[in-house]
Amino acid sequence: GAGHGAVDDLFDVVADPKDDDHCEIVLRVHVQPGAGRTAVVGRHGDALKLRVGAPPEGGRANEAVAALLASTLGVPGATVRLASGATSRTKRYRIGPVDLAETRRLLTEAVSAGAAGNAGGRRGVR
Repeated sequence: GAGHGAVDDLFDVVADPKDDDHCEIVLRVHVQPGAGRTAVVGRHGDALKLRVGAPPEGGRANEAVAALLASTLGVPGATVRLASGATSRTKRYRIGPVDLAETRRLLTEAVSAGAAGNAGGRRGVR
């Protein structure tokens, strides 16, 4: 469908979908720590751009990112694991198992909501 692949460059599928279409993905994120609030703000190249209110010290920003990803994708926090980039702004998180179609939809929604700016708030979420 239209735009069906628009967010596919943000993540790699690392475990093949089983019969129920659940798989694991590695999502690339670009983090701006110490921001006023924690939110998805859109894209940054082939990464999902996030702002987190937490400072980078002591891994707190990493934890805030994991929590934001879990709530954005509707998965338990335990399924979101930092794969690389602990001290970098560019990180990779391994997430799963996830429903691939649902994950695409939620990522697309988050990116477009972020790109639309904060004026509209959380339009169209459930």
